[in-house]
Amino acid sequence: MTQQTHQSAGMKWWRMTRPHTLTASFVPVILGTALTLEYTYTVRWNLFWAMLTASMLIQIATNLFNEYFDYKRGLDTKDSIGIGGSIVRDGFEPKTISNLAKLLCLISLFIGLYICIHSSWWVGLSGIGCMAVGYLYSGGSKPIAYTPFGEIASGLFMGLFILWIAFFIQADTLTMRAVLISLPIGFLVGAINMANNLRDLDNDQEKGRHTLPIVLGYERAVKVFSYVIATAYLWMVGLVLAHVISFWALLVFLSLPKALRAILGFKIKRTALELMPAMQATAQLSTLFGLLLFVGIILEHVV
Repeated sequence: MTQQTHQSAGMKWWRMTRPHTLTASFVPVILGTALTLEYTYTVRWNLFWAMLTASMLIQIATNLFNEYFDYKRGLDTKDSIGIGGSIVRDGFEPKTISNLAKLLCLISLFIGLYICIHSSWWVGLSGIGCMAVGYLYSGGSKPIAYTPFGEIASGLFMGLFILWIAFFIQADTLTMRAVLISLPIGFLVGAINMANNLRDLDNDQEKGRHTLPIVLGYERAVKVFSYVIATAYLWMVGLVLAHVISFWALLVFLSLPKALRAILGFKIKRTALELMPAMQATAQLSTLFGLLLFVGIILEHVV
């Protein structure tokens, strides 16, 4: 019984981190590092692991702040759909969650200091910006999560900025090629956020939020969601045709079935519970697309 209790407690803590969102932190890091093969075949592994750890800790801290402030504002109940609402559902102390989020941010700051010592202090400013957005997404007097700009904030700071920093600390520069190749990752990280807001549209509207799906309306929001995902694929085709990246990048199209599942899921279903598979497919799409692009980048240099 004790072992089962420990396993149950461990699972609750695991759910609290919202593991399906962690793709938004580790995929940009591995891609940003892989893109530096254009300049060097030697990866500075100490900076890679430091960056990967800091990024994932910031992502988890962001999720914990979101959990805490959603509870404080009364958004979460025991009937909340998904893995959010752990405080009310699993009995966590709100202050414990808040303090843990702050601790993870503090650890990330020390890791960031180490990265700065071995690269550039400009990296520290960028990292602090990402951390600040992670807090302000759900904290502060006017949380980003209550506005139509959540998708842009997550795509830019948790997708593109992390990839750019990962590239910079390895190559000591940031190239236009890296920026162009990174954009689809930003699109898909933003799509994860939009999928979450589509699922929560009715509840968010009742609580006074003005997320992008609420502003656009459900049907138009699903169209925008579909266009964003389609743009990620078309962008890669354009980069291949423009000789910015090799044809190996088209491996990302192996993830297309997952994209179609996500899009069709939102078009066919409507209630929060029914939309859970579509939201999960969106997170899986971001992971699979990013990993396939990583493979394509590696093959570009070894084949």
